[in-house]
Amino acid sequence: MIERMRRGAAGWALAVPAALALCMTAATAQTVVNGEALRNADAPANVGDWMSYSRTWDEQRFSPLDQINDGNVGQLGLAWYDDLETMRGVQASPIVVDGVLYNISIYNIVTAYDGKTGEKLWTYDPDVGAEWARLACCGPSARGLAAWNGKIYIGALDGRLIAVDAKTGEEVWTTRTFETEGLLNTYSITGAPRVYDGKVVIGNGGADYGVRGFVAAYDAETGERLWKFYTVPGNPADGPDGEASDSAMQIALPTWHGEWWKYGGGGTAWDSFSYDPELNLVYIGTGNGSPHMWYFRSEGKGDNLFLCSIIAVDADSGEYKWHYQMVPEEEWDYTCTQPMVLADLEIDGRERQVIMQAPKNGFFYVLDRATGELISAKSYVSENTWASHIDMETGRPVLMPGAHNTTTPHLMNPSWLAAHTWHPMSWSPLTGLMYFSAQEQPAIYARAEDGGFNFVHHRSNSGQAFGTMPELRAKLQEEANAKEKGYLLAWNPVTQSEAWRVNYRVPGSGGVLATAGNLLVQGTIDKTLAIYRATDGAKLWEMNIDQAPVAGPITYMIDGEQYIAINAGWGGSPVYNLGPFQTATAKLLVFKLGATGVTLPPMPPPADLPRPPMLRASEAQISEGRALYAEVGCNRCHGDNATGGVKDLRFMTAESHAAFNDIVLKGTLADRGMASFADVLTPAQAEAIHAYLIARGNEDYADAAAQGS
Repeated sequence: MIERMRRGAAGWALAVPAALALCMTAATAQTVVNGEALRNADAPANVGDWMSYSRTWDEQRFSPLDQINDGNVGQLGLAWYDDLETMRGVQASPIVVDGVLYNISIYNIVTAYDGKTGEKLWTYDPDVGAEWARLACCGPSARGLAAWNGKIYIGALDGRLIAVDAKTGEEVWTTRTFETEGLLNTYSITGAPRVYDGKVVIGNGGADYGVRGFVAAYDAETGERLWKFYTVPGNPADGPDGEASDSAMQIALPTWHGEWWKYGGGGTAWDSFSYDPELNLVYIGTGNGSPHMWYFRSEGKGDNLFLCSIIAVDADSGEYKWHYQMVPEEEWDYTCTQPMVLADLEIDGRERQVIMQAPKNGFFYVLDRATGELISAKSYVSENTWASHIDMETGRPVLMPGAHNTTTPHLMNPSWLAAHTWHPMSWSPLTGLMYFSAQEQPAIYARAEDGGFNFVHHRSNSGQAFGTMPELRAKLQEEANAKEKGYLLAWNPVTQSEAWRVNYRVPGSGGVLATAGNLLVQGTIDKTLAIYRATDGAKLWEMNIDQAPVAGPITYMIDGEQYIAINAGWGGSPVYNLGPFQTATAKLLVFKLGATGVTLPPMPPPADLPRPPMLRASEAQISEGRALYAEVGCNRCHGDNATGGVKDLRFMTAESHAAFNDIVLKGTLADRGMASFADVLTPAQAEAIHAYLIARGNEDYADAAAQGS
């Protein structure tokens, strides 16, 4: 459960030498964020800023600043912080322009700070309704902002694209990217907008709930829509859409079968984009199918373009240029919405312009970014039960026996929990390595029996079966728990090999930042901020922050001083072996060398683990609750198998148990993010979910209590 915060409106060449960096100040920079500035992000006037989600259009998330480096990082201290007053996950990377840090928290609330002192300059609240904590697949999160020509751009959870004045926070314009239709529309926006040469590009989420994915571009000055690109075909009987994607849909349509359009089809571009201004190409990373099960979505036939693909389109017109599909026949909730990084690499004695991605499916891909040609691909996880390798002749995965889902439960690794999820990754041109958080979290898959899939609005319409063959499932879950692992991975994309790794006790660590100071910065599942040497992974500095950041850190410079900033608010995927996980409220933390005197408030004392009520429900009611828990999407916040998550519901207080139906059906905790589910659950169904949670608590209480969890 959370407390919703509400506030009043108010192309790397050489590292910049430290001496040059020291002379740059916010007062003299006067950056205007435009095409010239972003094409020259490493120039002395711009290098101290962080003007876009990953600093530059190529999404490398690398900074040439080196004042903080592997020789002095031990002197790092907390310069200032702001309590974001929420227990929700805060996923955003801030941006910094001319000494002002712009940050976005849950429900798209934006605050501008003096980047040196932390003084609040203004706050803008778009008044996103609390119900969007549930209507959006994965809570009221936002991953970032965009800046252009004196304006800050917000992709609001409820579908509004909003421009505000960077100096005052006053709204300049707003436009709807999709219609809510009385909240019956299941789209949402959680990804950061990007501005490419005056065009604001934004995607959306909602594939799990049943939508047809699309991406649109808007004029940065007026909000006028410039083009729209659908990522999957609609109903063939309706004919062409009259949009930029029409030619691409002619390619995609033959790869679909049945009546997929009734369920949306999916393919949402809910996070990652990148842009090559020389090629004038925008790259779109697309997501999973809707429903997940290929058998129900497309009669078990066809590749289903453009699910889990990279699509290149013309930046001016949105016209299709090329695509590469990582996961044909997608049915594992794999997404290819993970970061896409552009770089120039020497491969086999030839310089190649490449685009790189490490999506959910466990393979690291290197493509020619001008043509989409596959250059190389290799699995970066130790066990891949989906595909043995990628066929370099066809570019297709060679599926492992039994990879496709049947009605018999089986274990898949990677799973929907992802070998690498949305957490930002970094490329260092100095080390030639890509850095990202990786994990191995097998999960159980089985499709529903024929006739067992029923599309229900605002539910996770996966087409999976959740309660079948309980003895087999228990055995598989035990195996999945034993195999769970998480690590920070340094990967060489030229040789497609691991350079080094840092192991963590469980998955859940966050995005990364690489700098010219030979540093790699990451928030960890151990509730710390850690800094490693980029060349070999040696830990150089770590600070307990009582939070496990998932967001990507950034760095910037004001008045000759370099800062590192990160949003620390854990809200990641469930972790089997994490157990009850107490954190502090989410905070924006800012560090610099030699900072002293600023300390974080103490953590509240841990509560005793409440004993679950006696289990009185029938096995049939528990089985119904288990299925509903997954279908409604409870697991998105509260963990697969009711384990871990934002709030571990196995161990609710007696008061929460007594008020369970009121919380779920009446929304009595809506102000803390738990909106009412009365429109999708009956009282009997809520009782069934409650029974399932009581059963899970009784199953795990003894071991958890013995561990002091």
